[in-house]
Amino acid sequence: MTPEQQVERWLLRLADERHASPHTVAGYRRDLAKLLRFMRAHALTSFDALDANLMRAFVAGEHRSGLAPKSLQRLLSSCRSLFRQLNREGLLAGEPMLGVRGPKVRRKLPQVLDVDEAAALVETDSGGKLAVRDRAMLELFYSSGLRLSELVGLRWIDLDLDGGEVRVLGKGSKTRIVPVGRHAVTALRALGAEQGMPADNPVFRGRAGAPINPRTVQLRMKTLALQQGIPKHIHPHLLRHTFASHMLESSGDLRAVQELLGHADIATTQIYTHLDFQHLAKVYDAAHPRARRKP
Repeated sequence: MTPEQQVERWLLRLADERHASPHTVAGYRRDLAKLLRFMRAHALTSFDALDANLMRAFVAGEHRSGLAPKSLQRLLSSCRSLFRQLNREGLLAGEPMLGVRGPKVRRKLPQVLDVDEAAALVETDSGGKLAVRDRAMLELFYSSGLRLSELVGLRWIDLDLDGGEVRVLGKGSKTRIVPVGRHAVTALRALGAEQGMPADNPVFRGRAGAPINPRTVQLRMKTLALQQGIPKHIHPHLLRHTFASHMLESSGDLRAVQELLGHADIATTQIYTHLDFQHLAKVYDAAHPRARRKP
């Protein structure tokens, strides 16, 4: 079996057995295509021919070509996943990635809205026939910290408005139950009264009753933010970041926030502790007599 065939078999396994999303599989395919090009350029006909020195040369070449540190780390992760599977199947004897490290990635802290900005955005009255839908959409984003894909895929059967809960299908086809705040419940009831709530119908509908297009949601949020005069770049994931930051600031319970967001690894959630520390540092700098900087 050629390296190309082994890669394709691994990608099929990701999709079929591990239920990876098409977006995830496409990312692996792009990354591993880079590795296959490198192997062809060096006349390497099997993965067994790879070693740590060759993999370092591969990474260095991609870095020189302009691949960003974060993309390089993802590239290495894709290679490691493939090699682990080949090792498990007895198709790869060595450890080509042993000791291979990518460049350090400087983690960028997500932007968030403060409480007043969040309230101004979700309570905006856009007017017209979309006003009820817009309000329900924004309230649910901020109330429950949903991903854009989770919101557009939502159906009425997933909502328990009496119990104040929503069942969402997250990354890796994992289901979780998330609370829905009272303002969001009120907005969703209003939307249901306007368009009906057949169990299998999308909550947020686009043309011909199909689920709303993600791009439509993004553009609508941008328009509403401009109407409210909010100077930040507004997008659906910003409300998810804002939900997480405000929850952590109020509760201090990192594990609970991890569960609410549906993060597999708590390290992903820990970025919000840095946001909270930034706020504390600003308060300290402004208030402590020995911390104030001289003008």
